[in-house]
Amino acid sequence: MIIVCSLFGVAILFLLYMVKEAFSNRILEHHLHFDKPANSRKTRIFFISDIHRRMIAEKIIDELSGNTDIVIIGGDLTEGKVPFSRIRRNLEKLSSLGPVYFVRGNNDYEANIGKLETLLTEFGVTILNNTSVLYKTLDGASIHLIGIDDLAEGSPDLESAVSTAGNSGIRLLISHNPKIIESIRDDHQIDLVLSGHTHGGQIRFLGFGLYEKGGMKKFGKTLLFVSNGYGTTALPLRLGAKAQTHLFSLYY
Repeated sequence: MIIVCSLFGVAILFLLYMVKEAFSNRILEHHLHFDKPANSRKTRIFFISDIHRRMIAEKIIDELSGNTDIVIIGGDLTEGKVPFSRIRRNLEKLSSLGPVYFVRGNNDYEANIGKLETLLTEFGVTILNNTSVLYKTLDGASIHLIGIDDLAEGSPDLESAVSTAGNSGIRLLISHNPKIIESIRDDHQIDLVLSGHTHGGQIRFLGFGLYEKGGMKKFGKTLLFVSNGYGTTALPLRLGAKAQTHLFSLYY
């Protein structure tokens, strides 16, 4: 009986630890240098993906306030049955940091897409759906933000998206699903891809999970970054794949 109670207690503690990891608030900082004509400029990008059912913590917004140039939402802002009041509150928080850019993820399609896009537009969010926009820094540098629709649920068109971007400055591609890297060629001239979707496996045992942990890899001339994401899917639990958000400082 004592052994059973002890095992039960350990199981409860383990479960509580997984819940704690699922609702943790981390901002990981990344400094990336690109071989461009002037390597003294810096742009700060807050990247968050896979919010799902979570409410973004005030702690994160407070830490980023005044320290962010633009915000990128890498898909799965929401999912089915998430109240639009929660989405609205998250957008209020993110838009307080700076201009916001968004690409759709597979779970975003579980929501009313028309209502979601109306809400995004209300907060001045730029929806990058197989297109690009030019972001000009205060010192006149160029960052081409290229976004494509979700690979599984949407109608992605990489060639169309890339063709709308200019050739000068940084070319940054946002795709919810990191499998887009399989379609990127050197002549696309993509410097950096930001993605999520995999949750880093979310629950990993002995280092193994359904997906690799998030991180940075290089494919040809392109850097691919995959985030573990901020929220969870199915169970609100994490193990070995910590919840995370990201502050990128791009030097060029």
